[in-house]
Amino acid sequence: MQINTLSDDYSVSPQIEVCDVPSIMQAGFKSVICNRPDQENPEPRQIEAIKAAVEAAGMEFAENVFDPSSFGPDKIERQAELLAQLPSPVFAYCASGNRCSIVWAFAQAGRIATDTILGATTQAGYQLAHLRPQLEMLALNRAED
Repeated sequence: MQINTLSDDYSVSPQIEVCDVPSIMQAGFKSVICNRPDQENPEPRQIEAIKAAVEAAGMEFAENVFDPSSFGPDKIERQAELLAQLPSPVFAYCASGNRCSIVWAFAQAGRIATDTILGATTQAGYQLAHLRPQLEMLALNRAED
């Protein structure tokens, strides 16, 4: 299992398995968010199996699943809500960690500087520089609200 830190309270990872949950707990995480739909996984890696292991370990579990065709403002808002509500630090997973990084970046736009967002994702191994225009536009829209 590879954990990539984006901020003090949010890290991402490629797909986890039930056997990874003790390591996630021992690393100090309080909550886990799944951003990967079940149809992308065999049964042992599906949400219910991971959720049961996470909750048995005493951590919170939440879902905000999406793929490229279902990603949009509702998923960004849901991730922001989860990050505000769940005990931190939060561990999120998907196929590679990229999806979790993208939704985090959009949820943080306007809350922290775009350069900080892109620096964090780049340092973690996720190249999101192509999203700069969208992140900056969202930041401007949030500033006007």
